[in-house]
Amino acid sequence: MATLLAHIRVHPGKEVQFERIAEELYRATHEREADVRRYEYWRGAEPSTYYALESFDDLAGFVAHQTSEHHEAARPGLGEVIEDIRLEWVDPLPTASPLVATATAATPPDATELERSCYERFAGALMQDWWDQVRNAKPGEAGAAAAGVDGIDSMDPAV
Repeated sequence: MATLLAHIRVHPGKEVQFERIAEELYRATHEREADVRRYEYWRGAEPSTYYALESFDDLAGFVAHQTSEHHEAARPGLGEVIEDIRLEWVDPLPTASPLVATATAATPPDATELERSCYERFAGALMQDWWDQVRNAKPGEAGAAAAGVDGIDSMDPAV
């Protein structure tokens, strides 16, 4: 599985244009892509902010989406309206999500140049080291495993 959360900021005044592009991408993605599990857009609390939750059967499904005809056709319009975008790979909790773990994959030998560049761009950032520590912890040890990860000193639920 490959799941990500896109943090999107559009240029002020371009919200309607962005939402039209997002609507078309949503429709085309769900109609034409067999490997999509989740592909949806959300308005954020701050003006001109949006989020997209995307989940595909695997990294190959995500790459197929990124290199699809409908995504490539939308790229120029997205470039005009998006001010900033940050992709954050996320890992579903197996006990709190119907999706399965996010995983990386090697570039297939028959990949096109566009697909190859997509694999190179995204595969390295896909997995986070701390995920395996929590995934492999025995029941009741997940907090202890995460507490040993750099930058995480507390598992305080109020944080």
